[in-house]
Amino acid sequence: MFGVMQSVDEDSRQKNLKRSRPLSNNMTVTNSSVAQSLDDSFLFPVEEIVQYPLPGYVAPTSITFSPDDSFVTYLFSPDCSLNKKVFAFDIKTRKQELIFSPPDGGLDECNISPEEKLRRERLRERGLGVTRYEWVKTSTKRKAIMVPLPAGIYIQDFFGSTSELKLSSKPTSPIMDAHLSPDGSMLAFVKDGELHVMNLSYNEVRQLTVGANTKISHGLAEYIAEEEMDRKNGYWWSLDSKYIAFTQVDTSKIPPFRIMHQGKSSVGSDAQEDHAYSFAGTSNAVVRLGVVSVSGGPITWMDLLCGETDEEEYLARVCWMHENILIAQILNRLHTKLKILRFDIKTGERKVLLVEEEDSWINLHDCFTPLDKSISKYSGGFIWASEKTGFRHLYLHDGHGTCLGAITEGDWMVEQIAGVNEATGLVYFTGTLDGPLESHLYCAKLTTAGNTPLDPPIRLTNGKGKHVVVLDHRMGSFVDIHDSLDSPPRVLLCSLKDGSVILPIYEQTLAIPRIERLHLEPPEMVEVQACDGTLLYGALYKPSETIFGPPPYKTMIIVYGGPSVQLVSDSWINTVDMRAQYLRSRGILVWKTTEEPLDAD
Repeated sequence: MFGVMQSVDEDSRQKNLKRSRPLSNNMTVTNSSVAQSLDDSFLFPVEEIVQYPLPGYVAPTSITFSPDDSFVTYLFSPDCSLNKKVFAFDIKTRKQELIFSPPDGGLDECNISPEEKLRRERLRERGLGVTRYEWVKTSTKRKAIMVPLPAGIYIQDFFGSTSELKLSSKPTSPIMDAHLSPDGSMLAFVKDGELHVMNLSYNEVRQLTVGANTKISHGLAEYIAEEEMDRKNGYWWSLDSKYIAFTQVDTSKIPPFRIMHQGKSSVGSDAQEDHAYSFAGTSNAVVRLGVVSVSGGPITWMDLLCGETDEEEYLARVCWMHENILIAQILNRLHTKLKILRFDIKTGERKVLLVEEEDSWINLHDCFTPLDKSISKYSGGFIWASEKTGFRHLYLHDGHGTCLGAITEGDWMVEQIAGVNEATGLVYFTGTLDGPLESHLYCAKLTTAGNTPLDPPIRLTNGKGKHVVVLDHRMGSFVDIHDSLDSPPRVLLCSLKDGSVILPIYEQTLAIPRIERLHLEPPEMVEVQACDGTLLYGALYKPSETIFGPPPYKTMIIVYGGPSVQLVSDSWINTVDMRAQYLRSRGILVWKTTEEPLDAD
């Protein structure tokens, strides 16, 4: 493709070299000055397209609050590389400290198993060193984190000089997808296709499932769930840490598909991979949902078998409600019907709570939020997000699935629920109330207005662009990760009461050598009105008229017409679209658009 691009660019270059043209300040660009400008433009090498991290995307990631909200922890690379370590920001002293650095350098592409490499591909994970951590939440005042690495599971005390290797892992038998129990007393993980738990106090490991082989696994998400439904997990802790729900995945009905590695000097297994890959119209994996006690014993299988009928083809989401009620979302093969099922974990019996149906497509989300019966007056109910009006909005349901009314409304959409304060009756969420190209944090009352209009949500974030937020446990403050077309990501600690900035945690300017060297410029946002009056949005990356002359230019059109992915937004990710910037530097105009309306179904 880029060979063709080069020839197109060379054609434009020759045309511009044959002419000189007046500029706005009445100066004339001669052939030699145009040639010099073109030489400067070619300082954007094609290799920059695949260089990571992207310019400006070196801010802290995986941000969380400590259980007592005194620290903000995150993954960060001081040398602006992909290799990250765990840091903590002390809110009281406003100092950053290094908490965990991998003893052996951590994760790289050479020390992980083939299974983990596949998971990284599906998670779109490029990070090295430390890629994930969890807080050890216990009733004591101990501050510690759990860090999974290729060498095993580490426990790091905040004020300890060394980290403890709690559980070793081997490339031939890797520990996968380790997660702590909600009470912090146990660790669950998958090894050799079986689900295990470890008591952290006594270092005792117990295997909870049996029967795994090359076709059957327990506790791991299947390919379609990871790749197409954004479900990365295959097991889920109950809220009281006494049970684990898990999937059994059977791929025996899926024939293997061989991928050959062209150019390999070796033959045989090193030059090929075989995977159970479901092609369109063929069989998918058969998925069962089971529940097992962390103390071991018999497995209770839920009344569910996905992959056997078109009506219940995919296990899309699983979560727990209070009092050990298990919830599963089941999607049909056409993606037009979604059932929310409630299970009795003792018998496996199920009850349909609600059904969502669309003529075209169901957009999956993670907005299902159970309400605590002991706190909320809504007695074991839940919050659900539906697109039944054409826009995704929040609705309050009782424990039987009956809709009590809307929490939000209007020609805009809710994106994610950030948190719920049941004591004060407020729900916090990100959404597009201020425009489909932006994302802000809002709060709304956890009540319904019946037939009267709802009170408008209150906006809590400042500054145009995209805001990703993390709320603290006491619902007093939040971390705001904010970026826009004009600004790379910065991290602020803000008040949840009024959105005011308490203190900056990480800020950066545009004075970044790579940005300056490549002459990156934000695209121009363009509105286009569709035949039905709907506004569609596009981004234009224009070549420099000083270098390439006035339009028209050779044009590249980038379109995504599928669900869930919004290509055009007021975000730094569009400014550092390196492929678009590369083509622009070669005299090619890039028009990026999303085929469907960005703020509606």
